[in-house]
Amino acid sequence: MTALTSPLVRLRWTLTDGLTLVGRELGRLRQEPGQIIAALIFPVIMVVLFGYVFGSAIQVPDGGDYREYLMPGLFAMVTFSAVMGVMTRMATDASRGVMDRFRSMPMARLAVPFGQTGADLLTGLLMLAIMVVAGLLVGWQPHRGLIPTAQAFLLMIVLRYALSWVGVYVGLAVKNDQVADAMVPLGLPFTMLSNAFVPTDGMPGWLRFLADWNPVSTLTAASRELFGNPGAPSGNVAWPLAHPVTTVLLWSAALLVIFVPLSLRAYMRRGR
Repeated sequence: MTALTSPLVRLRWTLTDGLTLVGRELGRLRQEPGQIIAALIFPVIMVVLFGYVFGSAIQVPDGGDYREYLMPGLFAMVTFSAVMGVMTRMATDASRGVMDRFRSMPMARLAVPFGQTGADLLTGLLMLAIMVVAGLLVGWQPHRGLIPTAQAFLLMIVLRYALSWVGVYVGLAVKNDQVADAMVPLGLPFTMLSNAFVPTDGMPGWLRFLADWNPVSTLTAASRELFGNPGAPSGNVAWPLAHPVTTVLLWSAALLVIFVPLSLRAYMRRGR
């Protein structure tokens, strides 16, 4: 009987400890209001900067409105910010000895990574909500109804959670928080090399190949399709863009399968 119930006991132990650490991360944000303010302002700045400053110079496929074309790309950009956010927090805790204190406690092994990814999911939802409001104010709106719209945001949430585990692993793999901070700007080229802000048709062949297979492009294409916004894939396009919803789910599953065990191993090894 114990053998049958022990996995459930361990799961409940992990969830309980993880939720405690989610509360810790949210409490830390309350003590550092600058991070909250930056997280709230960032989506608005992106909408204004790309929608009004760059939008006048970019031709949208099918002659659609650029801000409607843009918003799914900005949602994808916010989704991929999970990697850098979790990476810096994990590296900071590891370099300051917080991880060592956690390991000395009677705590489930997955609790710390679970707490980090859970807290990031909540802050990511807040950032998405702010960006939705900003998008509605500048004229963006979904056109295919409630269910496809909910499906688009659910895809973002699922992929963000998977990406946060990438951040956990990278944050544990780097030597200290200074290295993690130096790596943050590397996320921008990754999001820019996609169809999030401009069509990929005019790119050189090799660059277009990279952009079309970029998961940022896949999430953007899936969102445009589900929202009914301009720029949804059509015609002869790469396989990920022809099947964007399926590809986002495959990316999410692959990242979880790969990086959850890698993160756990890195967390245990960091304490040796």
